[in-house]
Amino acid sequence: MTKPPVSGRDAVRATVPKMIEVTETVIYGDIWERPGLSKRDRSLVVLATLIATYRPEQLRGHLARALDNGVTKDEIAEVITHLAFYSGWPGSMTAARIAKEVYEERGLT
Repeated sequence: MTKPPVSGRDAVRATVPKMIEVTETVIYGDIWERPGLSKRDRSLVVLATLIATYRPEQLRGHLARALDNGVTKDEIAEVITHLAFYSGWPGSMTAARIAKEVYEERGLT
């Protein structure tokens, strides 16, 4: 029997417990819950930020969250393509590879 994957937060919770507490209470407990933007729109903003700043490890989890929040594969492709010209081709190519892996893991290919 395989173990479920450990979330990024759980992987470092014992090392930086206060950082994880603040992440869960402020970022996910407050910022993501504010009424000014939908979770779907917040996911698009976060994807763009992570791609533009080349944060591939965080991108994987946020791609999954974006799909859960209603962002489509076509919309993700548009964000990746758009950013290739505004923030760099290498970051978008890395994002495309990670998106492909996330889709495969979810059976969305």
